[in-house]
Amino acid sequence: MVSVKICGLTREADVDMAMEAGADMIGVVIVETSPRFVDIDKAQALIRRAAELGAEPWVVATVAVPWLDKLVDETPEIGAVQLHGKETPGQVAFFSRRHQLVPVIKAMGIARPRDLADAAAFEAADAFLFDAKPPKDSDREGGHGRSFDWSILKGFRVNDHEDWTLSGGLTPENVAEAIAKSGTAAVDVSSGVESSPGVKDRAKVEAFIKAAKAAG
Repeated sequence: MVSVKICGLTREADVDMAMEAGADMIGVVIVETSPRFVDIDKAQALIRRAAELGAEPWVVATVAVPWLDKLVDETPEIGAVQLHGKETPGQVAFFSRRHQLVPVIKAMGIARPRDLADAAAFEAADAFLFDAKPPKDSDREGGHGRSFDWSILKGFRVNDHEDWTLSGGLTPENVAEAIAKSGTAAVDVSSGVESSPGVKDRAKVEAFIKAAKAAG
């Protein structure tokens, strides 16, 4: 069955709602340029609430966030760190060595098949998240609600494993198609289930999870 991550959560009520709807993972964003940004205190509260409810909490960050190490060190409930910036393979490897007990997910923007070749350099990553490339001159890498040709991921393997998540422009209406075309085992959604940035819509979340689980 397909795993579902509801990302960009900013309120504990939305964590509860996402879990009631059947989410497997939740994501909190600590990149200040994101409209879904939360500070360290809010991030810890959301992560701990999600863990209490049985979810796997992911932190969406970049290595440039000055308090990322502090958050990871002080919050053992974190299930994974999604590095969603312009990190180099060396930076990802350094972070992975620094936090050996926390899985590191490298997010990458994809527009065409040859973009996938870049993933092989990130040998230290435990898994990948493939998103659409951001608009030109954007101040952040993700959270734009853009999609790409999902079919280029069909059968894709990187560094001898297939552990990757599909993101970018997913909605309750297209997630089944995205799963079928890409063959993904996990999907990530943020803006596609919102009533406003950082505020999730219950009906959309429920519809998204229902469609993803049925497709898987």
